[in-house]
Amino acid sequence: MILYGLSQPDEGEIFFRDQLVHIDSPRIAIQLGIGMVQQHFTLIPALTALENIVLAKEPRKFKFFLDYARASDEIGALVEQLGFDLELNAKVESLPIGTQQYAEILKALYHGAEILILDEPTAVLAPQEVDGLFNCLRGLKNEGKSIILITHKLREVMEIADSITVMRNGRSIASFPKAQTNLDQLSGLMIGEHMPPEPWPKGEGRKESSPMLCMKNVTLRAKNGRPLLDGVTLEVFGGEIIGIAGVTGNGQSELIEAVTGMRKIESGEITLNGKSIANRSTDEIRRMHVAHLPADRHRHGINLDERVDENLIIGRHNRAPFCRYGLLQRKAIRAFANTVIEKYEIQVGGIDLPIRTLSGGNQQKVVVAREIEGNPDLIIAAHPTRGLDINAARFVHHQLIEARNRFKGVLLISVDLEELLRLSDRIAVMYNGRIVGVVRPSETDEAELGALMLGVAAN
Repeated sequence: MILYGLSQPDEGEIFFRDQLVHIDSPRIAIQLGIGMVQQHFTLIPALTALENIVLAKEPRKFKFFLDYARASDEIGALVEQLGFDLELNAKVESLPIGTQQYAEILKALYHGAEILILDEPTAVLAPQEVDGLFNCLRGLKNEGKSIILITHKLREVMEIADSITVMRNGRSIASFPKAQTNLDQLSGLMIGEHMPPEPWPKGEGRKESSPMLCMKNVTLRAKNGRPLLDGVTLEVFGGEIIGIAGVTGNGQSELIEAVTGMRKIESGEITLNGKSIANRSTDEIRRMHVAHLPADRHRHGINLDERVDENLIIGRHNRAPFCRYGLLQRKAIRAFANTVIEKYEIQVGGIDLPIRTLSGGNQQKVVVAREIEGNPDLIIAAHPTRGLDINAARFVHHQLIEARNRFKGVLLISVDLEELLRLSDRIAVMYNGRIVGVVRPSETDEAELGALMLGVAAN
């Protein structure tokens, strides 16, 4: 963020090509030759890939007229050189996520990037798309470009990096060539202690013969008629974790919204313990003992400006013992918050401080603790470890496994295939709004899952 001018340092100096520089905006960074592909893409969906790439640096003829023909030729040559599969005249909203990332990289290169910063670039990619991206990065390196790869995926670091710097709590802990380190050392440096590999979880099996959550032929369409959920049928039993894999944008978000009451379905059935929850309100579904760990905790999980203790009771803030006669019961809230903070080891400066003062990992702990303490029957966990460090991710994994072992049902949506393979009892793969396969982790691997995610093995 600082190198790209999105944040400003409180102290210290930045040297670029042996010159002291002050990067106070992305415009200055681009002028210096620093480009960045952020974790959340900045492309404009309604524009074509070509229009996005040349935006703010459109080629002109006769000083006034846009020369898209010349831009197309120039960028087309770069696409061919890098081996990208990208239709420049297609609107971004119609492009797969991996292709959108290629457009972001081309945009940075077109604007003159000699140093390319990539923030969690594989977070939403299938394994085959990761291979394509890494081949691209190797090609850019061979052309003399410098790549800064920011990621928590250690195996990918060991595959692609030449040198590695480990950061923890905002500080640089160690730097060395890749040949001088290994996965265990990197993991220990990142969390500040040595931790053995996470054991493969083993559950006791399903509690009931009938499913806890049952979806039958659930259909949902966009305003333009495009199917978002296309006849989805899925069962989740108590005592198991069902993983949902898929490239972002293939119906996972809509599935979550349908189950949690955030979006109404057009047809089909959704039942919880034999009772219909289709098109019920989010409050009604929560009262039926459904917990939701949302993908975007800032939008749907917490209120950044509210106190820590108040965030810990969201969803139950209007019920006893936290509310009586329409008034919040501060003593009960305080006692509950202190108990939960100690139990879940949440690091806070004070329960009366805004939750925005907590780290991302501790904010997620608040969400997890609040939802688990509601004693749910079903837990919907959407990308629950996205952006978390190893220690915080282990905490979330432990809570999901413990819930499964207490015969709760867990629906886990994640783009991290390693996470799905480690935690899930079964994995359902989504493609174009459909479930195209259900497999067991012991009988599959990332390559097969990746093929299903890309529709290669879909019927």
